[in-house]
Amino acid sequence: QVQLVESGGGLVQAGGSLRLSCAASGRTFSGSAMGWFRQAPAKERECVAVINWTGTTSYSDSVRGRFTISRDNAKNTWYLQMNSLKFEDTAVYYCAARVGGGLYFSTRDYNYWGQGTQVTVSS
Repeated sequence: QVQLVESGGGLVQAGGSLRLSCAASGRTFSGSAMGWFRQAPAKERECVAVINWTGTTSYSDSVRGRFTISRDNAKNTWYLQMNSLKFEDTAVYYCAARVGGGLYFSTRDYNYWGQGTQVTVSS
């Protein structure tokens, strides 16, 4: 059974940093694309960062320059380093894995999801 487990969320002041982790079990994702999504109250889930198996990354305009996605294939884990956090970054953050490569930004393109971790940024 495939499981993705996020960790690292919490409460932080505006301007601060957090690092989210997503540990996968049940299968290896070294050849897969992975992403981080977020969902704020009353809003749709949106993609913030993706990384493919070669390490190529892409970011939404709202986080580019502040967030960094990375992966450690040996640990079957990927990360989201979030710096210069803003109040509007407050959301539940989800990691997702896609069977296959490429860079995809829609929730429909991902096969596996974590349970989510809350990130709250106080202003």
